[in-house]
Amino acid sequence: MHRLCFTLLAIIWMSTTPLLADGPQDNSIENVRPVPPLGIELTNVQIGELNLRLKELTKAIQKLQSLKSALGREVVVAKYLPDVLVLHRAVKQAVRHQEMFHERDIKTAHDLLDMAFERAAQLAEGKAPWTRQTGLVVRGFISELDGTVQPYGLEIAENYNFEHPSPVRCDIWFHGRGERSMELHFISQRARSYGQYRLNDGIVLHPYGRYSNAFKFAGEVDTLEALEHVKQNYNIDEDRISVRGFSMGGAGCWQFAVHYTDQWFAANPGAGFSETPRFLKSFQGETLNPPWYEEKLWRMYDCDHVAENLRHVPTIAYSGEIDKQKQAADVMEEALKEHNIELMHVIGPNTAHKIHPDSNVIIQHKIDHLAARGREKTPTVIDFTTYTLKYNRMNWVTIHGLQEHWERSHIEASIIGNHALKIDTSNVTEFSIDFPSGASPFDVQNSANIRIDGQATPVDHSKSDLSFHAHFHRDGDKWKSGRSSETPKYQKKNDLQGPIDDALMTPFLFVKPSEKSKDTKVEAWVNSEMNRAVKEWRRHMRGDVRIKADTEVTADDIASYNLILWGTPESNSMMEIVADKLPILWTDHEIKVGEKNYATENHVPVLIHPNPLNPQRYIVFNSSFTYREYDYLNNARQTPKLPDWAIINVDTPPNSRWPGKIIDANFFDEQWKIK
Repeated sequence: MHRLCFTLLAIIWMSTTPLLADGPQDNSIENVRPVPPLGIELTNVQIGELNLRLKELTKAIQKLQSLKSALGREVVVAKYLPDVLVLHRAVKQAVRHQEMFHERDIKTAHDLLDMAFERAAQLAEGKAPWTRQTGLVVRGFISELDGTVQPYGLEIAENYNFEHPSPVRCDIWFHGRGERSMELHFISQRARSYGQYRLNDGIVLHPYGRYSNAFKFAGEVDTLEALEHVKQNYNIDEDRISVRGFSMGGAGCWQFAVHYTDQWFAANPGAGFSETPRFLKSFQGETLNPPWYEEKLWRMYDCDHVAENLRHVPTIAYSGEIDKQKQAADVMEEALKEHNIELMHVIGPNTAHKIHPDSNVIIQHKIDHLAARGREKTPTVIDFTTYTLKYNRMNWVTIHGLQEHWERSHIEASIIGNHALKIDTSNVTEFSIDFPSGASPFDVQNSANIRIDGQATPVDHSKSDLSFHAHFHRDGDKWKSGRSSETPKYQKKNDLQGPIDDALMTPFLFVKPSEKSKDTKVEAWVNSEMNRAVKEWRRHMRGDVRIKADTEVTADDIASYNLILWGTPESNSMMEIVADKLPILWTDHEIKVGEKNYATENHVPVLIHPNPLNPQRYIVFNSSFTYREYDYLNNARQTPKLPDWAIINVDTPPNSRWPGKIIDANFFDEQWKIK
């Protein structure tokens, strides 16, 4: 048996570790403490012992990977090897990057290695008993985002039937902020400690969320990938999945509730934050003076602007009565009142930043009743607001085009009897209606009567399987059925709408230059920013970037990845290929943006655009995710800082807030052209 018998001291440490976060002391960009902090220095003996065991485990993993067909073992290995790899990587990261914070973490590392060796030995025999284990289970999956193995924790009810599994409820629980919660610590806690409550019938999923980003960006992708992995391995009832969380996890819950509304039977956010500006002013005591585009980009994650989406998911908010983070639910309560929705807000009496036990009982009772009801499959009314095609779907309505991104876009669609749809739109140019088999509300013998913004629009009948699909586009001031016959070369659409940060939310590849730039300032800036981006992706997003030289990029890479290109057209051959195919022209001597010109000797463009070599993927010039070290100090700051393009003057050195002096920046229009 593995030695996963963690000491009482470790249990006490994990339950009492301070959040180390936030407050006015973190409002200076000149004095930014490291997040995560640097851990203790291990002795050479301690490092040697751990590295020796890691080396032995690497050999065991390589042996498993080389297994040939023998009693079906290779099938088991291929499916469950990530459950070993995730333990190996957690310890390796902690040792290599000095991410142990107490002597007891050394024992934790050895305990995880024990578990890994035991799992590896079981896999060698074609067995994976932990995959049929109830209680606390730690699993791993290979993320499509960057190819790294990522962890998640499960709490599986004792009555889960692995032989004949019936679909069960799944609660996603978003954890709070922990600046020392590296993979090592997250996994060890999830392997030995239950969360806020126990399910008698079902599974609680604890996503890691790529560390401390409030389950945004890579953390958002991590949660969705973890949920999909759970669905592949356990029988989850699609109509009984909820999102829940507290503190930073409450913030994650709010944004999942408003952006993926139709996927949950309930949402239960506790504390946290629900938007950026008001929270930072009240909680952080921060004076805000953002550039106009950053303020507009708050709309990507600010939940109060799209509060009416909660009409479609039952929501129970929780706050401690004297918790400063009660502000999050107060803001949402205020926003919901504007839409005639009264928020169910459970308040823990005389309670600061924790869940009051009596409140917990009330919440569990309500959530259990909602689970019995389940998710509403085919609502008769869709009331959907978005500011971006990143979040473009609610149940049977999908928005495909906007008049202008980052402005309020709205569809209200109502089913009337068995014959009609009434649809009102704002800032929408294209959308579709889709009822899968058995879901169409319309009579199969008669055409549906659909009125869009008061205009009658002809459509086909429902099919004999009771499915119905219709697509509509705006032509001038008229709505027409079908797709537009005039399709521009580039068009903003779901997962191809920007801003720059969006390229790091689907699989991507860093492409480094193989030559040098003639401008020494630019050359130095590119190298510094590229190296920083690699480091910060690992440090803050807990992954390892795929990286190749420009001369190594293949057709498969172009087909599979967003290409993050570093350098200049003279140093990076991939940049040279696409440089004259973009709305911003980058020549040997100038960068041309519309009527404006910038000298190449001390200016660099950063931008995102569909890749001319594969318009279904992005290219990015000289940027990773755009928030920086200052923003690590409070999760509400972690929003996109740059729009679709910006011009950087590299005479001004980068700091914890900006990559240099931003000379100009803006969004491309809906056809990816200069505004």
